[in-house]
Amino acid sequence: MAVRMHDPGDTREELPPTAAKDVDDSFEEFYAATFQPLMLQLYAYTADIDHARDAVQEAFSRAWPRWNKLVHYDQPAAWIRTVAMNVARNRWRRLRAARAHARFRHDDVTEGPSPDRVALARALATLPEKQRRVIVLFHIADLSITEIADQEGTAAGTVKSWLHRGRAALAAALSDSGTEETDA
Repeated sequence: MAVRMHDPGDTREELPPTAAKDVDDSFEEFYAATFQPLMLQLYAYTADIDHARDAVQEAFSRAWPRWNKLVHYDQPAAWIRTVAMNVARNRWRRLRAARAHARFRHDDVTEGPSPDRVALARALATLPEKQRRVIVLFHIADLSITEIADQEGTAAGTVKSWLHRGRAALAAALSDSGTEETDA
């Protein structure tokens, strides 16, 4: 014989196989009869109709796999209500934690790149990869010729050559883009 309680942690005995269809039918009937009242109770609790509906739906979805046990409770709606209220409480906890995190988080708004930076990025993209890498390492990463040579595994003279060629190609690319923009 099944124990008749509404605690979500209770374990219940299984129904006989002949009662399976009746259990499915009884869940649909139970859902139809109790969804609206439970949703209204949760609405009163949460003051948010969408959140109330979601919490009750979640509780019913958790009840479905356990229905063959819950059907024997004295008040299965109490189990659904308890689960729905727990779902609502958990949502509030997550929102409170998110708000606390947002309060301490500073979103720095960064302006987009200036037209000069966009032109420089486009010009750098036209350079051969080794020249581009050496220019970035020298001018942006502030590495010395010796440090770049060590990192690239090449002679300092080769780095100087790549840097010279890269600068010349970059200057040509930037002057071409500058004349195109003024001519347009």
